[in-house]
Amino acid sequence: MSTKTQIEELLENAFSPVFMEVRDVSDAHSGHVGARSGGETHFEVDISSAVFQGKSRIQSHRLVHEILQPLLHTTVHALALNVKSS
Repeated sequence: MSTKTQIEELLENAFSPVFMEVRDVSDAHSGHVGARSGGETHFEVDISSAVFQGKSRIQSHRLVHEILQPLLHTTVHALALNVKSS
């Protein structure tokens, strides 16, 4: 299973988002620290969920990082988040 698919499944199960887009932007980081051939190291995530209602940006980011922690400690080098409440 691809890292992108794993991210999508983990976030879907945890947050039941009304909108989510996960983009592998590893190609833009080729040659940078943490980049590997084959990609799947750098991601951008846009996610909107009721779970984030009333939470600060930092609190929302921490929730996402907590869910993705296993991947952040192994395969994902960089993660850019755009988190909104629905």
